[in-house]
Amino acid sequence: MITRVTTQMSMAAAAARLQAGAAKLAQLTDQATSLKNIQKPSDDPVGTASAMQVRKDQAATAQYTRNADDAAGWLATTDSALSGVYSVLGSVRDLTVQAANTGMMSDADRQTFITQFQSLKADLTSRANATYGTRSVFAGSSTTPTAFDPTTGWASAGTAVTRRIGDSDTVRVDTSGTAVFGSGSTSVFSMIDSIVTDLQNGTNVNARIADVDSAITTVRGAQADVGVRHASALAAQDSLKTVATSLEARRSGIEDKDLAKAVLDVQVQQTNYQAALAITAKVLQPTLMDYLR
Repeated sequence: MITRVTTQMSMAAAAARLQAGAAKLAQLTDQATSLKNIQKPSDDPVGTASAMQVRKDQAATAQYTRNADDAAGWLATTDSALSGVYSVLGSVRDLTVQAANTGMMSDADRQTFITQFQSLKADLTSRANATYGTRSVFAGSSTTPTAFDPTTGWASAGTAVTRRIGDSDTVRVDTSGTAVFGSGSTSVFSMIDSIVTDLQNGTNVNARIADVDSAITTVRGAQADVGVRHASALAAQDSLKTVATSLEARRSGIEDKDLAKAVLDVQVQQTNYQAALAITAKVLQPTLMDYLR
């Protein structure tokens, strides 16, 4: 069957094409103004889904970055504290050697040594209470402001403190105070007290040098462990920066509109629309009936 195409049908079809062209021009104009490819989800359902996934990955990466920054800061503080502890114990060793190599020392000399040892013990106590922000680096998950008290000893450390720096990667940021300084009669504080007691009793402290060396070795081991974890946190920071840059490039590729391309698209669509208007006006010329209506 042959369908008769009337003038009214032709005009309706032309009007529909012109409306579609006008709508496309309006859409491209909006994109050029906002520089966004997607104004609403219906503009590009697939692109919208991809953009949502990328933004989800960006949020996770941002959280991992904050965690890695916190871990790096915490471990840097711990490493600095351990370096201080190592330096103090080195001074304790030097002072112990001096005291051991002194023959019959006077009471004044003995008191000078004792005062110096007590000062070094106080310095160690201060470093045992090193904090990162408001948290003690040697107290685990405990929120106590003082990890070590000379009278009561170490506060309860609780559980280990970790930071997630990747989908399946975590790093421990705290360091056990008892593992570094010891506890009770085996702690570095008791060791210094023993040296002081020997000096007060006139006992040669040469035998205590081995104890100091053992404490120094323990601190060096703790430093090495913290160094490895700190390196992991720093590596995670660098990796996350690369991931963040890549994700932003993906998001921009999906959502953002290039300014030069946006302007060109608008100009091309505007030219096409004006041409369509001109052609339609010539092809569908008004008839006598249009004037009589």
